[in-house]
Amino acid sequence: MQYLLLVYTDQALLGRLEAEEFDSHMRDCLLHADELQACGKLLGFQQLEPPATAKAVRMRGSKSQVLDGPFAETKEMLAGFNLVEAESMEEAVRMAEALPWARYGCIEVRPVRNVAAVRARVGA
Repeated sequence: MQYLLLVYTDQALLGRLEAEEFDSHMRDCLLHADELQACGKLLGFQQLEPPATAKAVRMRGSKSQVLDGPFAETKEMLAGFNLVEAESMEEAVRMAEALPWARYGCIEVRPVRNVAAVRARVGA
């Protein structure tokens, strides 16, 4: 089963890190990602640019509204994601615990819905 590990970070906590410590975490994270990809557990991952670079699009009726970011009053911002293959939620949680960023925010572990089953159900 596939799970999405959504990486949320608290910029105040990350801001306390020395550049060398941040780079060490990033290096370890990327090397661990290489290992997970090699054994077929990590299907893809990306980092996101800061929320201030984003746009939010809302449609209400026929009217479009586009707003500049950031949008939420929250300490933790979505910073990236990892798409993983795991035998269970417990295994996916263990993968999330291995990410250094859990120390500086949280990792949300969410099962990925089977879109092929949804297509079949709705006839698309």
